[in-house]
Order: sequence, then C-alpha cells, then structure tokens
Amino acid sequence: MTPLLQVEGLRTHFFTRAGVVKAVDDVSFAVDRGEVLGLVGESGSGKSITGYSIMGLVDPPGRIVAGSIRLDGREIRELDAESMRRLRGNRMAMIFQDPMMTLNPVLRIDRQMTEAILAHDDVSRATALERARDALGRVGIPSPDERLRAYPHQFSGGMRQRVAIAIALLNGPDLVIADEPTTALDVTIQGQILYEIQKLAREAGTALVWITHDLSVVAGLADRVCVMYAGRIVEQGTTAQVLDAPLHPYTQGLLDSVPSRNARGARLRQIAGMTPSLVDLPDACAFRERCDRADGACGEAPPMRVAGGDPGRGARCHHPLVPWPCP
Repeated sequence: MTPLLQVEGLRTHFFTRAGVVKAVDDVSFAVDRGEVLGLVGESGSGKSITGYSIMGLVDPPGRIVAGSIRLDGREIRELDAESMRRLRGNRMAMIFQDPMMTLNPVLRIDRQMTEAILAHDDVSRATALERARDALGRVGIPSPDERLRAYPHQFSGGMRQRVAIAIALLNGPDLVIADEPTTALDVTIQGQILYEIQKLAREAGTALVWITHDLSVVAGLADRVCVMYAGRIVEQGTTAQVLDAPLHPYTQGLLDSVPSRNARGARLRQIAGMTPSLVDLPDACAFRERCDRADGACGEAPPMRVAGGDPGRGARCHHPLVPWPCP
C-alpha cells in the first residue's frame, strides 16, 4: 500500500552570508493513513523546518534543494502557489507552536474559522458556523457560541492554541503536521487534545506527524519515532523499539535526560556539549564531539543502516549501543 506521505532525500538549505545552513540534510520517512509519526530531537535539529518544507512554507533565504515529497502518491514539491494553497488547510494542515502564526489579531474567531471552511467547501455560512462551533467544543473550549464572537487577544495563550488546533482540524485533512502544539497547554487539556488527535487518526485515517522534544508525549501517542540531530534522522523505528532499546548514543542521551528515568535525589544526566553549528557542517558524524563512543571512524558520515532486516528500523552510527548487525 502506498504511504499517504512519503519524503525521500529531502534537503532544505538556508543560504546566508555566513555560509550554507543545512537545516534538513537527506531526510527520508513515510507515514501511512491513520499512523502517528513522532519527530523528536533537540531545538535546532531540523524538526520544524522538515514540517515547513512539507507544507511548502520555507521562505528565502531558505530553499528546498533536493528530494521528493509525495502526498498520496502525488509529487507536491514542485506545485505552484495556487495548487499548494488548495492543499493547505484542506488535505494537509499544520498546527504551529505559536498560535499567533495562525490567528489574525484583528478578525473575530468566527470569521477566521468560517473562512477556512468556505475556502475549500461549498457550504452555507450557517453550516460553516456550526462546524466551527463543534470544532471549538472538541478541543475543550467552553461556551463555544460566545467564544466564536471573540478576538484572539481575548483568549489566554493556551486557549489561542486550542483555537489554532481546531482550525487545523476543520476540514478533516488527510495529513496533519503538529509542531509542538501542546507546549502552552496544561496537563489536563493536553491529555484531552492528545485523545482527540488519536481519535482523529484512528477513525478518519488521518496521518499525523507530531514534532516535539517531549518523549513522554511521544511514548503515549506515536506509532513510530524518528530521532533528528543536526538536520538528519539518526534513528528510526517503532516507538517501543526506539524508546525501550535505542541504538544511537544520542537517543540514549535524550532518554537519560528525562527526570522520571533518574533516581530520586540524583543529579540529572545530560548530553555533554552543545549542538554543532549547521553552517558548512563537515561531512562527518555531527554527534562525534559529544559522544563518548567516538573514534577515528566517526570522521566520516555514517549511512542509515537497517537493523534486523527491518527497513523501518535503523540508525546512523558507526558504534551503535548494540553492535552491528543489530537484531
């Protein structure tokens, strides 16, 4: 079966005066209908730019320089602006980390939501309003009829984020890319949103790419996980494989830094050093300066190696935690 979303060899570079920033460097993954893929890593690892690239939202000096992005078998990377506009908000949608990137501060919520519906669906305004009200209710906004008549500045940050999530889900998209959408929400509302997202994926067959640094969210939400570092996917597999038996030292470092995995009263473990500059990054293992397993072989960039004959399980590492060939 053809995956709903298939990304192959994606490279998105930013051409700056300081040099070429390889924000996304040879990223490949696929997402099936109804599947939730977690894209995890530190800030600056390229997670969000991967999402923006798929949505066609990379502005100069950034540019997709190579790779393929196929939605339901259709290549969308070279589509013109109007064709992409018809896709965005309809068949594919993105939930941004900052809700003010989604909401217009001078328009009421009802107008913003109904315009998102009417731009892609030939229905009456009354029907659009009803769909908008139902969407606000699904994301836990009380008194949705009253809230529809409010402006964004009349909502708290968490409430604005819930409105942004509701707008993304209005037209029942085939693909949703969520860029840390629950960061500003309290735990109770976060749980409600995650439940609705899982329900959407399960019942409507919506594919979801969940971008986050929160491994606890990924553990309870995602079917598969891709770990990114310095613009590349360094490990991939099912959620259980990656979180329970990591192959890459970087993945292990992320897990070790989670407070719940440390002994009570013990100092938190952390990954030594800082993420490297992505300006003219050398063709070597980007993690080698922070890795206690690094040696001379790490002066060459490791390929993505398949583990145990499973094409969906692998890592980019010369010295994985389980020696090659990994089971």
